Amino acid sequence: MKSRMTLIAAAALLAVPAFAQWSNLKSPGIPRLADGKPNLTAPAPRAADGKPDLSGIWRMRGGGPGRDFGYDYDVAQDQPADLITPWARGVRRQRLQEFRKDSPLSHCMPVSVTFLNFRSLLRLVQTPGLIVTMHESPNSPHRMIFLDGRELPKDPSPTWLGYSVGRWEGDTLVVNSVGFNDQGWLDVGGNPQTASLRLTERFRRPDFGHLEYEATFNDPKVFTKPFTIRTVKTYAADTEIMEDVCENERDREHLSGGTNVPGELLAKNAGLYSVGGRDVEVTVSGQQLIVKDATHAQDQIFVARSESYFLSSVSQAFIEFAKDASGVVTAFTRTDGNRKEQGARKK
Repeated sequence: MKSRMTLIAAAALLAVPAFAQWSNLKSPGIPRLADGKPNLTAPAPRAADGKPDLSGIWRMRGGGPGRDFGYDYDVAQDQPADLITPWARGVRRQRLQEFRKDSPLSHCMPVSVTFLNFRSLLRLVQTPGLIVTMHESPNSPHRMIFLDGRELPKDPSPTWLGYSVGRWEGDTLVVNSVGFNDQGWLDVGGNPQTASLRLTERFRRPDFGHLEYEATFNDPKVFTKPFTIRTVKTYAADTEIMEDVCENERDREHLSGGTNVPGELLAKNAGLYSVGGRDVEVTVSGQQLIVKDATHAQDQIFVARSESYFLSSVSQAFIEFAKDASGVVTAFTRTDGNRKEQGARKK
């Protein structure tokens, strides 16, 4: 056994230099500045047929400017609350209450096109009749976008990533997709994907180093009207996407959801608090607290683990409420890693 373990350790050590050499490999044939860095503002390349060539590895950093959490967490984060149908709102609330333990990720399954487009690295491989997308993301099958003039199928077999057909409108690639299953989630925050979804995407490469991307969602079961989200991806030079495999998942059985706390106990925490000179409003929504704090604008939903202890639905933060001798809630402490913030109740 000792000799076997020694061989395994030696093999692991021998693999390190090879990986290091591969990871330092420069991307060939791309425009560079005098200092060797990629020239991201150089002209966009063209394919042999004269169309813009979208090929390359593209990096996404989440949602809009200044956001802590991207569209991969919540595709509707910029939209009014009434854009979400009551059914879909209830589905998402329950998924958050259970800390998303039944998400596709927890079952080693794909999530959605949106998740893959707003998470980590994306490689586009363009040919005259087909674009293939590959992702550095868990549970991520490749996706095919057909450019050969075919129509969308009338009755497609439902799949996680749908059936996609693209066409060029000038220098913009327009992709229409149908045939989604109802098992996927539009994002890891729990917005549901249904078979009614119609997704329209637009890709435009204005220069070498940038890829403008937008996605329009049309699903009457989830949204009261269509809406569009937009971002700009950046070319990722001198790197490669890595294989990311989910196998033999065993964590889900150990995951637990929130605790059902009587509404009158939750309501004791509601109020207006002062945190570092700013006002923070706490309200109750079902079994969750909504903490409206400008400093943590996207980290609002906290799930009850007890009447005074609440876990964030998106981050590692948690909030603990304190009471005085008479049982009145007077303050809370928000903890996120090593950072603590105190909130004193105003009313």
